[in-house]
Amino acid sequence: MRKGILSIAAASLLAVGSLAACGDDSGSDTGSGTDGGGKTAKIGVILPDSASSDRWETADRKYLEEAFTAAGVQYDIQNAQGDKNTFQTLADQMITNGATVLMIVNLDSGTGKAVLDKAKSQGVATIDYDRLTLGGSAEYYVSFDNEAVGKLQGEGLVKCLTAANAQKPVVAELNGSQTDNNATLFKNGYDSILQPKYDAGEYVKGPDQWVPDWDNNQAGTLFEQMLTQQKGKIDGVLAANDGLGNAVISVLKKNNLNGKVPVTGQDATVQGLQNILAGDQCMTVYKAIKQEADAAADLAIGLAKGERKSTSQTVKDPESGRDVPSVLLTPVAITKENVKDVVADGFVTKEELCTGSFAAACTQAGIS
Repeated sequence: MRKGILSIAAASLLAVGSLAACGDDSGSDTGSGTDGGGKTAKIGVILPDSASSDRWETADRKYLEEAFTAAGVQYDIQNAQGDKNTFQTLADQMITNGATVLMIVNLDSGTGKAVLDKAKSQGVATIDYDRLTLGGSAEYYVSFDNEAVGKLQGEGLVKCLTAANAQKPVVAELNGSQTDNNATLFKNGYDSILQPKYDAGEYVKGPDQWVPDWDNNQAGTLFEQMLTQQKGKIDGVLAANDGLGNAVISVLKKNNLNGKVPVTGQDATVQGLQNILAGDQCMTVYKAIKQEADAAADLAIGLAKGERKSTSQTVKDPESGRDVPSVLLTPVAITKENVKDVVADGFVTKEELCTGSFAAACTQAGIS
């Protein structure tokens, strides 16, 4: 399995590497800190929050900082902490302070579009990072193939229910925020796997709800209501990320159902991986954030220097119909059998993962 992850990573890096060859034939201004017009190049990045997933602060920030520092460009990375007003204020401040490129992870498409359009009107180049802003004006979109993420989740839940020999299992779906286009794409992906099961009568479709703002506390409340509504009869849970999955697991623990009801996730967080090692979570989806950050940073640095690089992919904005030049990376399904590969890739460390009671499970999982 390790070979599989490495081969996927290599293919992705080759695709990203091809970007640098376009529109950058001299390399003479690397680290010069200016754009083509002599202005000081400065890249502003707005991350969405630190509550919905650990990744934004533990992975994305770190990898973007490393890439910008290596290129010798000025940068400012801030976190909106889930507040739309803060998001807009940060964007205004970055533009006022001379950002020549603005990279955003939108909180919703409405706020994101307003920010992107204002940046464009001020001559600031823009990039959608991880989430596409519907109706937006970003020059590029960098993310993972998010429908493929959902398909991996759906397939993972099917495998776990099959392994449990579940008969006509009732499946609950706990989706992400309805204002996040990625959450819609994830759902499209896993519903493409689960809906045929429902239609054939192999599975029973249970409660299906969106979680506002990916809020883990609300997710726990919603799932508790689902379980009560079903009189405890839920046999599998498609949770859209590890945070939502952990909220579900907390409720299952209170009802002595953890480890008996398969739960999915996404992001390969330390908590999610520990839940997998403990047998409480069925699977997660590993997205090599370093590749995503490096690809976005490469495009941002190019824009900051007045270079417009080409990409090999586009994504059609369903609202505007615009084909947005894109980089879409490949996700990987993670179960107990290949948790060690996430550690080997350096995404999490053994020290973070294998604490206390998880030490023995790490040894059993081949993490050394």
